[in-house]
Amino acid sequence: MNKWLKTLLFLAGSACLTRLIPFSSLFRNLDTMVHEFGHALMTLLLSGSVLRIELYADHSGVTYSAIGAGAQAILVSLAGYPLASLFSLLLFYLYRRNRLQWGLMLSTAIALIMLILYVRGGFGMMWLAGFIALNLAMMFLWPKISKYYYLFLAFLTLEESVMGTLFLVSSAAFTPSRAGDAANLARLTPLPAIFWAVLFLLFSLLCAKGALGFLFKEERRNGKLGNR
Repeated sequence: MNKWLKTLLFLAGSACLTRLIPFSSLFRNLDTMVHEFGHALMTLLLSGSVLRIELYADHSGVTYSAIGAGAQAILVSLAGYPLASLFSLLLFYLYRRNRLQWGLMLSTAIALIMLILYVRGGFGMMWLAGFIALNLAMMFLWPKISKYYYLFLAFLTLEESVMGTLFLVSSAAFTPSRAGDAANLARLTPLPAIFWAVLFLLFSLLCAKGALGFLFKEERRNGKLGNR
């Protein structure tokens, strides 16, 4: 089967199945957390100032930054979706390398940094605190089920990184002024929001293809080991 077709079918199946898991909606904020962290990280790399970050129960978020106009503002607006896609790719790479603890520690570290330094507001702070506590419990109290928890998070981030850009393309096509980062980039550049939205979508699909490649390689390796 064509690898791209397999990727799309796998993403569609994952999107359906993960929604059947109780409380899965709460964990979808992980993608939002990484997305907003991407904006904050790029702001800091450009010597700007992160004023605050807000995370909402509907899986949206916003980062308020003080940054120079022009190229710096463009780079900050560009950072969110690609970092979320790269994060999902990294989780599957760490799974391939059997470094699940590293992935959980990285997720926990990002959540802790955001909780201490940037996130203000009831839901965001509660969600981050709960996510940190659950990750620590998985790592130190319930290690036997941490693999399944890790894969659950990895599939959610993979799915959300693609679905988020897909919804962005829809918004850019029909209500471009409400297309989030794509709308910001359209205001900062001569290119329309739909261009940026499609670019984000293509990048997320490329990362998804790579992530599933890591997964299939690991499963094939485990199958070979089991048959010896």
